[in-house]
Amino acid sequence: MNVPAELKYTKDHEWIKLEGNIATVGITDFAQGELGDIVYVEIESLNDTLEAEEVFGSVEAVKTVSDLFMPITGEVIEINEALEDQPEQVNEDPYGAGWMVKVQCSDLSQIDSLLDAEAYTTLVTGG
Repeated sequence: MNVPAELKYTKDHEWIKLEGNIATVGITDFAQGELGDIVYVEIESLNDTLEAEEVFGSVEAVKTVSDLFMPITGEVIEINEALEDQPEQVNEDPYGAGWMVKVQCSDLSQIDSLLDAEAYTTLVTGG
């Protein structure tokens, strides 16, 4: 299981990478592994301002559909349109080509409430 140390994580298995006040968001390697083969990513929240923990989209896998939760309050300024034709990128490269949205953050202090790599690893391994 890949848990990059430079990212922050949520209990709902989203990751966030902050660059200035722009956050890139996706689902973790653990989440894509649990979901299995992802066949569709639906994100219709472009230009919407969402609160932390609000649903910003969903991921459909062969065996289930899972909501995507915003890790931080902000406006969705970009969605990864490549996932429309290649949803499998979420399985193949969840921290790279499989990113989902970019968010203009409105409250950077919310980052402090997210999990670091060690805490996230403990969450998913039960250790």
